[in-house]
Amino acid sequence: LIFSDYARPAIRLAAIMELPVVFVLTHDAMGDGEDGPTHQPVEQLASLRAMPGLITLRPGDANEVVEAFRYIVKLHHQPAVLALSRQALPTLDRTRYAPAAGVAQGAYVLADAPGGDPQVIIIASGSEVSLAVEAHETLVAEGIRSRVVSMASWEIFDHQTKEYRDSVLPPSVSARVAVEQGSTFGWERYVGTSGQVIGMHTFGASAPLKELQRKFGFEPDQVAAAAKAQLRKKV
Repeated sequence: LIFSDYARPAIRLAAIMELPVVFVLTHDAMGDGEDGPTHQPVEQLASLRAMPGLITLRPGDANEVVEAFRYIVKLHHQPAVLALSRQALPTLDRTRYAPAAGVAQGAYVLADAPGGDPQVIIIASGSEVSLAVEAHETLVAEGIRSRVVSMASWEIFDHQTKEYRDSVLPPSVSARVAVEQGSTFGWERYVGTSGQVIGMHTFGASAPLKELQRKFGFEPDQVAAAAKAQLRKKV
């Protein structure tokens, strides 16, 4: 993904010419670890999302990759970027969580707590989806009604009906946390002015992946703590 900067003119021309080109960009976050900040993308996702006519998808597991490809092959006049991780990701149990077919709507409710409307919503993409689910399970075990929204594509989600978008992100729920290993730029449209975005505010660093995740706040317990902080702000 970091080297998409070199391919940017070609990606932009594909968008201008409405060509159905698929750009598969791997190493989409800090999975490079010891390679350091020169190889760790930060602003690239935000930059690609800003490009008119381009669909950017960042699926969270193998099933979401399949559904992303199902969506992409139907595009006849639009290029797409498929941002994939370097490291292996867990494949979520779809008998326990919602089907990955929701990727076709850009974002969908992946996990929900029983017993009423959610108190807090965690929004994530790509490799952060599984850690959002782990944080969700922690919150539910503590009696907090948490919802996880897997948001593979902003562009696709933004083109859904208002009714669908509000069903995924109810306006009545202001306690929100977004998690993505990239620039936080633009996430305020989904978390609102009072929500929190766990993302990158600096360039990365050279260290093993687990150390980097802890340093920059991408651990399940850190996400759960951010969700609880959102709830305390509401009180």
